[in-house]
Amino acid sequence: VSTQSTGRIKNFKLQMLLRRAQSKLFKRFHNKFQKPNVSLKKKDTAVCHSITRKTAYLPSFIRSERFYSSHDDNNLKSREKSTYKDEVNGPKGLLTIEALKKYVEEGAIDTVILAATDHVGRHFGKRYDADHFLEKGVKHGTNACDYLLTIDYDLNILEGFKSMSWEKGYGDFIMSPDFSTLRVATWLDRTAMVICDIHDKEGNFLREAPRSILRAQIDKAKNLGLSALGASELEYYMYRNSYREANRMDYRNMEPFGWFLGDYMLLQNTREEVLNARVRRHLKASGIRVENSKGEYGLGQHELNIAFSDLLNMSDVHTIYKQCFKEVAQGLGMSVTFMAKPHEDQSGSSSHIHLSLHDEYGKNLFTGDSNLGSVKCSDLFKYFLGGWMKYTPETMVFLAPTINSYKRYQSASWAPTSLAWSVDNRTAGFRIVGSDKSLRIENRIPGADCNPYLAFAASLACGLEGIKNKIEPPSHMTGNVYTNASAPKIPATLEEAVKLFENSRFCRDAFGDDVVDHYTNYFKKEAQAYNRAVTDWERRRYFEQC
Repeated sequence: VSTQSTGRIKNFKLQMLLRRAQSKLFKRFHNKFQKPNVSLKKKDTAVCHSITRKTAYLPSFIRSERFYSSHDDNNLKSREKSTYKDEVNGPKGLLTIEALKKYVEEGAIDTVILAATDHVGRHFGKRYDADHFLEKGVKHGTNACDYLLTIDYDLNILEGFKSMSWEKGYGDFIMSPDFSTLRVATWLDRTAMVICDIHDKEGNFLREAPRSILRAQIDKAKNLGLSALGASELEYYMYRNSYREANRMDYRNMEPFGWFLGDYMLLQNTREEVLNARVRRHLKASGIRVENSKGEYGLGQHELNIAFSDLLNMSDVHTIYKQCFKEVAQGLGMSVTFMAKPHEDQSGSSSHIHLSLHDEYGKNLFTGDSNLGSVKCSDLFKYFLGGWMKYTPETMVFLAPTINSYKRYQSASWAPTSLAWSVDNRTAGFRIVGSDKSLRIENRIPGADCNPYLAFAASLACGLEGIKNKIEPPSHMTGNVYTNASAPKIPATLEEAVKLFENSRFCRDAFGDDVVDHYTNYFKKEAQAYNRAVTDWERRRYFEQC
């Protein structure tokens, strides 16, 4: 454990680490291991080599880089204490209840996380002792306070919701595990996790819950004999500062992981593997199909792609992906953000949505003999695209849910500014990619800050409405769509988007008045909070000059 000033080993630190390692060793492995025979040498380097050699067999939570790495030693004391586990070992993948019981009996799993998402898409929930979960949680799930669907980003309770309020006493809803999502969270020590649906006390899906909203649209498609497959392409920025340091710095002047643009550049991307590679391995080991990762067009900006699947599963793994990234970064003394536009002078982070419709046998129903511009497709494809494009402005709050979201939409920034479609053209909001069995629509409008359940629900609802009413898409555009004045623009601010959503007959028919009123109240409160805030930009611009 070296220091930057001397580069030498501190004996008292080694003694502390050894005592901690031996204590944990005997508590958990006294029947399997013998006491490490490690004696401190006079020379620091000898001690270092002795420790490295003689503790090679210790469990990963002791050998973790969190204890022994020197690359970030200057920040050792300020590192977040977490249960982050550096190595992928032990149980892996999706679990059945029987497999979970086996691992619990063996001591390989002792904690089960029950998780659901709020408006923002963040996980909330509880950590269960694994034995108690098997005894009680499997059958009954758990209760949680319904105020969780009334809070803002800072957990301030917002008023004005009809179904949840002080007047109603903020009672409980039920978090009911969906056991098809039960998996090992390999980045956490001896931990499994399961995604939950939110039910009311009568056992009905709570309509305002994000997962319930997506379920309702999936059911509508199913009633038409359709199933939707999709993927979300998440982008993010990585920083060498820990989350605690970032907070203390007021999120200013943070050190990005890259010092030059690394879009597709393997040399720069290799330096960033310290985080990206760990997340890829943990996601895969946790039963999530990882495709690849690549650099993006910002300093320390990356994209990691998950294989397409049905929309409910895709939304689940999207939220797990973000949780995993943040917790692994925290364990390494780093941080990652999924803000849509963290820096005004760099590209924003998106969550492009790819979507196609299939029948019960898995056939891609977007393929066909009709012609739409240069695309060979079905009428179903045309109508789905037409509806998706027509109603995107009215569902914009589900694609771009924050004040910051709308600062991403800048010309020549890789983010779209208009409602146009084109073939393999990244200047358009809707990009047609693939052909035949792989034919799909990519919506480039959603940002990395979107809640995937709401974004996919909005996308599917718009497309189904297009099929229902046989809505034709506008003519396709070619060339630089940024400079095409005839292309209709997307909403420019959250306030504009909220008005469109609140007054949309389509949204009220598709999601229900209760859902629209609930989220209208939420997004209005977010816009009002920003309007009350005094920003650094205002101080710099007006402090002296007014």
